[in-house]
Formats: sequence, C-alpha cells, structure tokens
Amino acid sequence: MAERLQPVLAGAVTALVGFASSFTVVLAGLRAVGADEAQAASGLLAVSVASGLCAVWLGLRHRMPIAIAWSTPGAALLVATGPVPGGWPAAVGAFVLCGLLIVAAGLFPALGRAVAAIPGPVAAAMLAGVLLPLCTAPVRALVEVPALAAPVIVTWLVLHRFARRWAVPAALVVAAVAIALTSPTGRVAGLRPVVELTVPAFSLPAVVGLALPLFLVTMAAQNVPGAAVLRGYGYRPPLSSALRVTGLATALGAPVGGHAVNLAAITAALAAGPDAHPDPERRWIASVTAGVGMALLGLGAGVATALVLLSPPVLIEAVAGLALLGALATAVSSAVAEPESREAAVVTFVVTASGVSLLGVGGAFWGLLAGWLMLLLFHRRPAPPAREVTPPSQAAPAPEAAPAREAAPAPGTTPVPEDASARVVDVRGR
Repeated sequence: MAERLQPVLAGAVTALVGFASSFTVVLAGLRAVGADEAQAASGLLAVSVASGLCAVWLGLRHRMPIAIAWSTPGAALLVATGPVPGGWPAAVGAFVLCGLLIVAAGLFPALGRAVAAIPGPVAAAMLAGVLLPLCTAPVRALVEVPALAAPVIVTWLVLHRFARRWAVPAALVVAAVAIALTSPTGRVAGLRPVVELTVPAFSLPAVVGLALPLFLVTMAAQNVPGAAVLRGYGYRPPLSSALRVTGLATALGAPVGGHAVNLAAITAALAAGPDAHPDPERRWIASVTAGVGMALLGLGAGVATALVLLSPPVLIEAVAGLALLGALATAVSSAVAEPESREAAVVTFVVTASGVSLLGVGGAFWGLLAGWLMLLLFHRRPAPPAREVTPPSQAAPAPEAAPAREAAPAPGTTPVPEDASARVVDVRGR
C-alpha cells in the first residue's frame, strides 16, 4: 500500500512546490508587460492548467515521469523587459509566436540544433542578467519593509539549511500571514477563477524584444536541462514530442494570458528520482499526479493574485527572488566557467542586467547580440604548435640497420599507409 501511494504523494509535493515557489514570478512578469489584475490571474490559470494537461498527456502516452511547468526564467524575462510597444495585446502576440517556435523546434530538429549552437556561456550570462533584478529584491525589501521582509528571509534561511525544497513555500506562507495581519480586511471580490481573452497583436519590437528571447530562454533554461534531468535518471525523453505538445499548449494558452509552458527543470527530479518510487517504471504516476495537482492549484489563481495585490510589491518580488537565487548561482557559474569566453559572457550579463531598451527592444536581445559579437570579434583559434626542427649538423647519425621486409599484401587488396589509421584530430576547446 505504501509503495502505491509513494508516487502519488511525490506528485502532490511536486505540484505544490512547483506552484508555490514561483507563481509570484509569473504574476510579476505578466503585470510588468501590461496585464491588469484579471488578465494576470487568467494568465496564471492558463499556464497552470496547460502544464497539468501536458504532464498528464505525456506521462500516460510515454509512461515516463515527464514533469511540465511554466517557464519561470521566461517570467523573469518579462519582469526585466517591462512594457512592450503595443501593450498587453502585443505581449500576447509574442507568447503565441513563442509557442509556435517551440512547436517548430519539435518538428524540425535543425531549429533545435540551432538553439543548442548558441554558446553556452553567453546563454547562461543572458539568463543571469534576466534573473538579477528579481534576485536583488530581498535586499530592497529588507530596507523598505523590514518588519515584513525579515521574518520571510529568516524563514527561508532556516529551511534552506534543513529542508531546502520547502524553503520558498514556507517563506510564502510567512509572507501571506504578514500581509493578512497588516492589510485591511474585507476584500473577497475576484477570488474565483477568471478567464480573460485577449486578441493577439503582432509588432516587430515585441517579436524581436520579447518573443525570440522568451523562446531562447525557455529552450536553453528549461527544455534542455529538463531533458538532461530525465537522462540522468536513465530515461530517454521524447524531446520532439514534448516540444510539440508544450509549444501547442503555449500557443493555445497565450490568448488567455499564458506566457510559456515547458519541461520542468527545477522540480523534475522530484518526480523522476528514486524518492518518487523505487521502480523507475512506476515513476510516471508521480508526474501525472503532479499534472493533476498543478491544474487544480491553478483554480486558485484569483486568490493568489489578490494576495499579491494586497502586499507591498517589493515583498512579493522578494519571495520570487529567493526562489530564483539557486538558478542565478547556476547561471553565473556556467557563464564564467570557460576562460576563453569569459569576457563575452560578462558583456552579455552587463548589457542584459542593465535593462536597456533600444528601438523598443529589451535588454535580453541586446545582451545576447553583444556577447555574440564579442565572441566573433575577439575569439581567435589557438595557433598550432611549432615543430622543433633539429639542424642537420646536430643530428645524430642513424645506425645502419638491415632493411625490414615488408609483408606482401593479400591478393585483391590495396596497401594501406602506416599512418592512415593513426590520424588524430584535436578537438579540444572547440
């Protein structure tokens, strides 16, 4: 009986941790690009239900623990980008295009390989620059609202030491209690699930400044690591199928306000690891249960949005920043790991984190472009090592030896030179 319940409990924990740890990032991102209260609640509902349905479908079809989540780095990108030309309808159009690009990556492997060809340090530096503004929010909250922020941060620190997976949900609970104690009562409107349809609009600045960076961040920071987690536990993830399903869900959920859904990277190990079930063949139950739980939690998007609106904005951003500190640390370490591309990565990070907007295009695009140009302009191939030639006057005379008898080739074969099978191609550093 315990073994039957184990994957179900693991799936419930996966859904709860995934939702509670980063829904504040989603709401902050949607509000940043122009959504009002109802549209933000609708967007949170859309990505929750879309993630749940995708997880249930993929888990039942492939019998693998394929956990699906919304794009948390993508939501952080929305915060960093801010309002786009054309307002909320243009942002929705960018979400639709992002979904179609993900579908195309699943249909045409060449597009997926093109995304993978982006230099890893540059992609990691862009992600770090996107995450930095949110990750500084706990410090700002501690200065601006110390009475509210201090208990949240202390709770996060204690549980991060002893029960890491519950650190952010517990910090969110403490923040909710603090908000309830300090906010006026009587607000009950708008707590039911809300669906707000928006007709997408398409503009070049929104396509270049939001759709393309959102696609790249979702692929590089969610889908690729999510597939790697599954491979690490011995599975062969159906990446093309997952991209087609999540991309279609993103495109269909965009008019309701959803920004992007993808393979889970942070919570994927909760459903795919041995804690979900000793038998790897039974762990898919955990991801399916997590999908059902995520869809049900999405029905509380109105309550979550009301909670966010009752609190000082910096406090909710602080909870979101605490949730993203681990992702920031990973991105920074990956960005500066290779000495030959370190300067390009730093340039990418600085430009992205600056939040500069040029021609209506946000800093993430310009940071990626700046880092790529740095690599093209200053990266030089290492010169081949020079051969040391001994002058003939210093060469020692070779001792006379009887000529070796070469073995005659077999009839009907072609002689092969001695060094033909000893060619070595040096690919280090490429």
